Amino acid sequence: MDKNTHVVIMAGGIGSRLWPASTPRVPKQFIDILGVGKSLLQLTVDRFLPVCDISHFWVVTSAAYVSLVKSQLPDIPDENILAEPQARNTAPCIAYSCWKISRKYPDANIVVTPADALVLDKSEFVKVISSALSFSSEHDAVVTVGIVPGRPETGYGYICADKAEYGKVTKVKSFKEKPDLATAQEYLAAGNYFWNAGIFVWRAATIVSQFRKYSPGIASVMDRLAPSLYTGNETAALEELFPLCEKISIDYAVMEKSPDIYVIAADFGWSDLGSWGSVRMHVPSDADGNAVVGGDVRMFDCRDCMVYLPSVGMAVIEGLEGYVVAEKDGSLLVCRLSEEQKIKEYSAARDTDRKIRK
Repeated sequence: MDKNTHVVIMAGGIGSRLWPASTPRVPKQFIDILGVGKSLLQLTVDRFLPVCDISHFWVVTSAAYVSLVKSQLPDIPDENILAEPQARNTAPCIAYSCWKISRKYPDANIVVTPADALVLDKSEFVKVISSALSFSSEHDAVVTVGIVPGRPETGYGYICADKAEYGKVTKVKSFKEKPDLATAQEYLAAGNYFWNAGIFVWRAATIVSQFRKYSPGIASVMDRLAPSLYTGNETAALEELFPLCEKISIDYAVMEKSPDIYVIAADFGWSDLGSWGSVRMHVPSDADGNAVVGGDVRMFDCRDCMVYLPSVGMAVIEGLEGYVVAEKDGSLLVCRLSEEQKIKEYSAARDTDRKIRK
């Protein structure tokens, strides 16, 4: 475990495709969505503990979620929980955390990760992250983590690498948007295309330099913020300056512009758990393919369903095939898994309807 290693966890999203379990009040990273006794945020911390001391963990989240972070991660220092005054996508979020870390730890070697993914093979994961950290410590480079695709997935972005090599750091040729099925099949056949897991590794000095070159507007805002970091004026300065940052992802702000991007590809059982269908793949199923998170759930003549009813006393479900059934705090979802990409739209429309009726 290197004393210069720091881990930044991005935990500000709302996970709207997992409604009603995930809501803006308590989004998916703070939920035990798999029924394993820990939230996705807590599982993320667990898998990084072998590479970083808990005092060097940082969580960037919405100001509204700070109390949730503190309650779930009591061992992380309060000053390491960074509260965004408003959501500006991943580039400003990453810039804020890295400027802050670099001010106190100029030699920091940093991993940035989402809070809401699943990793099954923790030992392989640690091995891959350690290799990426070793490379970034010796090179003025950004290392991304690519996932060896197991299927022609249309829901993920892809990283095109110079070579079809696994477990080794190689140059990135380009980043690709979510493809259609035919293109995804071509990527799979080519062998040098990997799912973009949104995990990045770099030295603090490297990413600050990258922002200065490729996103000077955000760098300028961070430079104005810098004198207030670690002072009593930080919150006020952040509230004034952070909204001035362009609302943009780190991929668009830096990754797609820079020639200094590398990838290490691996297969450690990764999923972004961005939908009920992906959750179903990682919850134990019965003989009929039904995955259940909850207590007394009784299923009759049902197949290939995802059921999330952790707070219901008893549920009886009959005659459903390929459905998601989920309930939380009085909100109920019954939807075909084939239509789950519309859940965000369906739940938003319902909220609008309620406001109109009021």
